[in-house]
Amino acid sequence: MVSILIIDNCRAIRENTAELLELEGFHVITSANGKDGFEKVIRYVPDLIVCDILMPVMDGFEVLKKLGEHPKYKTIPIIFFSAKSEKKEISRALESGAYDYIVKPSELDDLIYSIKRFITEKNLSTS
Repeated sequence: MVSILIIDNCRAIRENTAELLELEGFHVITSANGKDGFEKVIRYVPDLIVCDILMPVMDGFEVLKKLGEHPKYKTIPIIFFSAKSEKKEISRALESGAYDYIVKPSELDDLIYSIKRFITEKNLSTS
């Protein structure tokens, strides 16, 4: 089963996204900020991370940077799921190594599509 870590400081978005992904058959872990999220990466080593950018304690770019500093975690892809919609921010995220960037609010179908594309590319099983 594919495991996904959701890191988002907005409780409603975190819970709604987690519920939707669980209904799609994914194992979901959640975190309210980047620092706690990175600790959960170490503990659970998820297959994929869905991460907000603007968060207290540690933002999404810091999470991406910390992942890149560790050989064991640098291959875990991040899909940024953020309200920041400026092309400059999206370009920065993708150039920094993010797998994808979904602007919220958006249809969660966009996020599911990106996750399923990742699963197909990596030949992972959803069961």
